Amino acid sequence: MESIFHEKQEGSLCAQHCLNNLLQGEYFSPVELSSIAHQLDEEERMRMAEGGVTSEDYRTFLQQPSGNMDDSGFFSIQVISNALKVWGLELILFNSPEYQRLRIDPINERSFICNYKEHWFTVRKLGKQWFNLNSLLTGPELISDTYLALFLAQLQQEGYSIFVVKGDLPDCEADQLLQMIRVQQMHRPKLIGEELAQLKEQRVHKTDLERVLEANDGSGMLDEDEEDLQRALALSRQEIDMEDEEADLRRAIQLSMQGSSRNISQDIPQTSGTNLTSEELRKRREAYFEKQQQKQQQQKQQQQQGDLSGQSSHPCERPTTSSGALGNDLGDAMGEEDMLQAAVTMSLETVRNDLKTEGKK
Repeated sequence: MESIFHEKQEGSLCAQHCLNNLLQGEYFSPVELSSIAHQLDEEERMRMAEGGVTSEDYRTFLQQPSGNMDDSGFFSIQVISNALKVWGLELILFNSPEYQRLRIDPINERSFICNYKEHWFTVRKLGKQWFNLNSLLTGPELISDTYLALFLAQLQQEGYSIFVVKGDLPDCEADQLLQMIRVQQMHRPKLIGEELAQLKEQRVHKTDLERVLEANDGSGMLDEDEEDLQRALALSRQEIDMEDEEADLRRAIQLSMQGSSRNISQDIPQTSGTNLTSEELRKRREAYFEKQQQKQQQQKQQQQQGDLSGQSSHPCERPTTSSGALGNDLGDAMGEEDMLQAAVTMSLETVRNDLKTEGKK
């Protein structure tokens, strides 16, 4: 199909496209066809002048525009017929009584020229196959032999005038190539207007789709950025809360240690004005409990020595002082531990309330 010469429509130069598609090459230009049209106009003028240049018909003829061409690029059948005479070709009306009496099967012809109003196009046989070379199509349209007669009949019903091209057409590459091979057409060509409309519609859909995708991508990015920001804020709030709780706990422990140091100043050094870490606090508490255990062991040893001495003089009496003293010491130790825990709790609540009050201010 690529070897077939096919001019597409430009302006109203369909007569030029029709001739060049028929001859399979750039044989005619608008200038050459205009020259033929002017020659025809001059011949008509001379014939009209034979009746007298002063006659009413002649003056009317001069005032009328040319019937062989116009400014849009249209050319008449007379221009096309005279252009084909240069190549030894002539046109015969397909539905004329003279041609119909010949009873020639259309597939036995070589080419046709079709005209409806101001549009011209060629149907030609290349090799062993027929092609519609209408310049309004995006490319050549393959026509089967069985469909050719129906296609021409349909054109006649639509008002087309069909002309049979008689004579030997010039040789062309497409005709030689298609004599050896046959082509198949999977998709029929569309009208140029339909293709342009379809391409425009595709561009519009593509533009709308790109806008939607860009909008979705942009909102998606905003959503992702917003989610990341929310996560970062949540983490920062958690860290701030943890830091606040840790600071509150340290202040509470410090206050509790300061409060308890008044009662156990001999056992635990003063912590006023000192910020204790959790490790230092743990070590001091361990030292405190170790001292308490040492005291309890010393008291127990003293009690056991007293019991031994008491048994030697009064073997029937049961020891009563050791258990009571141990219980009192343990009670004192547990009482101080409970007091320490209570002080920590009260201090922590006090500090939190103060922080809340400051935050509200």
